[in-house]
Amino acid sequence: LLLAEPGIVKINSDLEIIRISDHAFIHQSCASLPKFGRFSSNGLILVDHHQALLLDTPVTDSLTRDLVSWIEDSLHARLTGFVPNHWHDDCMGGLGFLQSHHVKSYANQMTIEIAESRNIPVPDSGFQDSLRLQVGEISVLCYYPGAAHSMDNIVVWIPSEKILFAGCMVKSIDSKSLGNTVDGDLRAYPETLDRVAAKFHDAQIVIPGHGAWGGMELIRHTRRLIP
Repeated sequence: LLLAEPGIVKINSDLEIIRISDHAFIHQSCASLPKFGRFSSNGLILVDHHQALLLDTPVTDSLTRDLVSWIEDSLHARLTGFVPNHWHDDCMGGLGFLQSHHVKSYANQMTIEIAESRNIPVPDSGFQDSLRLQVGEISVLCYYPGAAHSMDNIVVWIPSEKILFAGCMVKSIDSKSLGNTVDGDLRAYPETLDRVAAKFHDAQIVIPGHGAWGGMELIRHTRRLIP
């Protein structure tokens, strides 16, 4: 494995890992789609007591396989669960591989219904408003705040790490627009962001779906981008 710079592990030309706390690692993967060209996406790995939870997959099964191999070989952890932020490929494009690997998946019930209607791999277990999961001794809250980037987008809060995995509803600080909102709800977007900001106001690390992570300023910046 190549260390690109301190704290960053380059698994291959399309996948790298950045450690952001004792238990949390961002995975950044690159993919090309006809409409968008080449872009990178963020996901999160949470590890404790040789158990791992994955938030979002890379776009493809092959990159997801590379990521799971790294989790098992380098973190010496078994992937016990997966949660997608919403139904798009940059969140659960690798779900088919995870299911072949017998990894249990949890998602917003709306995500499950959309996946069924679109004939794409369907997460195993649904929740309505919120869901608590356990990774070793670390507690995780999956929460649906309302429609924004997509109708089904959730956020994941890790209180012990003060990390909010906000996904694609929150934009990086250098973003000039909300990006792809064709499957979302611009009218509901401001209220959804306000709900997230109020509920998770003590987050110290906020991770967007794409680009550099930061703090609560990312939510304020995204709020200003709403037309």
